[in-house]
Amino acid sequence: MLSNKSIVIIGGTTGLGLSAARAFVRQQAKVVVVGRNPESCKQAEAELRNSSAAFAGDASDPETAEKAIALCLEKFGSFDGLYHVAGGSGRKFGDGPLHELTLEGWNKTMEMNLTSLMLSNQAAVRKFLELGKGGTILNMGSVLGFSPSPQFFVTHAYAAAKSAVTGFTKSIAAYYAGDNIRVNLLAPALVETPMSLRAAGDEKIMDFIKTKQPLDGGRIGRPEDLDAAAVFFMSDASGFTTGQTLYVDGGWEVSEGQLR
Repeated sequence: MLSNKSIVIIGGTTGLGLSAARAFVRQQAKVVVVGRNPESCKQAEAELRNSSAAFAGDASDPETAEKAIALCLEKFGSFDGLYHVAGGSGRKFGDGPLHELTLEGWNKTMEMNLTSLMLSNQAAVRKFLELGKGGTILNMGSVLGFSPSPQFFVTHAYAAAKSAVTGFTKSIAAYYAGDNIRVNLLAPALVETPMSLRAAGDEKIMDFIKTKQPLDGGRIGRPEDLDAAAVFFMSDASGFTTGQTLYVDGGWEVSEGQLR
């Protein structure tokens, strides 16, 4: 489905991004994976072999996405899509309930989850307009941007950032539709990533997840649960789709999550 596609994945060296990179390569895409850790970049590039290039950089640095896109064009001769996965919890910086939220927690959470995404989307749109051939952008949201979990996942800056990602995605999708630039969004629930280790190790939260994400026996999501959706949005199969949010949430949005 991705034959002749060259895709940049911001946050592509671990977790959801690396899983997507594997899926894209299986579908015959070329990928540039971007990660903060140089060692993770080397490992990802070694695993993905000739179908990839890796670039180490901070997603909140304005030059990171620009340089990754330039590398994509230099190595593979085209740039067809951007998948922005990078983000993270600001809990260690002071994110939490509003009455406890610190300004550093707010600013750092916004930088990681919203500013970095704006910068990568901006770089992609500018390049698509320059190339004059359209392209596709897929952003990463969260169910917490529209469906709160007040008992177990109380990070109000994170929820605000992910809600803003939805509005941002729809707004630019509308504006650039005439340029054949498509912009869509995936919104997962709790998925196995480095960010979810706190929740995965908490028995009460896992009991909650059994009834809040009841699909497939009630479980935490796996990175590969999002791969098929990502392939669809990055491929020509979604060529008439823009401004949409797909909830890959195991039933989170439609389930009460009552503890058994």
